[in-house]
Amino acid sequence: MKIKTFGRHGKEGVKNLARNRWMSIASISAVTVTLLLVGVFATLLLNLNDIGTQIEEDVEVRVFIDRTTDQQGQEELEEKLGNISAVSSVVFQSKEEGLNKLIESMGDEGEVFQSLKDENPLNDVFVVKTKDPEDTIQVAKSIEDFKHVEKVEYAKETVERLFNVMDMARNVGLAIIAGLLFTAMFLIANTIRITIVARRREIEIMKMVGATNWFIRWPFLFEGILIGILGAVIPIGLVIFGYDYLYTEITTRYPTLFIDLLPVYPFVLEVSGILILMGVIIGLWGSFTSIRKYLKV
Repeated sequence: MKIKTFGRHGKEGVKNLARNRWMSIASISAVTVTLLLVGVFATLLLNLNDIGTQIEEDVEVRVFIDRTTDQQGQEELEEKLGNISAVSSVVFQSKEEGLNKLIESMGDEGEVFQSLKDENPLNDVFVVKTKDPEDTIQVAKSIEDFKHVEKVEYAKETVERLFNVMDMARNVGLAIIAGLLFTAMFLIANTIRITIVARRREIEIMKMVGATNWFIRWPFLFEGILIGILGAVIPIGLVIFGYDYLYTEITTRYPTLFIDLLPVYPFVLEVSGILILMGVIIGLWGSFTSIRKYLKV
């Protein structure tokens, strides 16, 4: 397409917006609200996904070694654990280390356990982590039958609940975003349809003098793109400043929070890119859908 022709289609797209200004405003408003909600849900969903990943990475299987196991048996067990294909790491934790960690975690109250150092009742432990956190349950169950294993702990209920909540949050978030995008596309399609109906006679004349189908279609596609881009401006601004404020508040007020939000940059730039891309896509899709249905050229 020549630059001059490209410019002409762009100008026609702008004129179309002006001709049906109230429907255009309604469509832009719908896209703005839609993309704002998409931006909020995307921000929550991406952070939730990252937080879930952080928590999942901390999920571990604690393998308590039978207290009667000698050094050779311990080495055999460690080798067997390391040979499990789903396992990423196996770390030995002596009962002395375990007791020290328990005392530290209890703070001042931990002093009560100092007397246990002479007759430590704890077991030596292998701390096992899997390559994929979702393999934790399966790996833990398989280890229970290994020789020299007294018991296996992996916070069964917590792990299962975590994975269920994460899956549900992702599915619900994606479903809501899909519904919002469909609504915006429907409104844009209606705006383009009204423009086509209003210019039907002009379009027929253009066809009679030799205008190609795509020559007629391009201004409507530009109109949809413009609606999508204009509708993305406010959501992008609110996401950038809103997330920056939220991140600063949380990191300032709760510096010891055990989970970390995604850094402001480049996160807000990535979300902004997603919003502008979505604006263009739903604008194009809404326009194209309307053109195919109502423009018989």
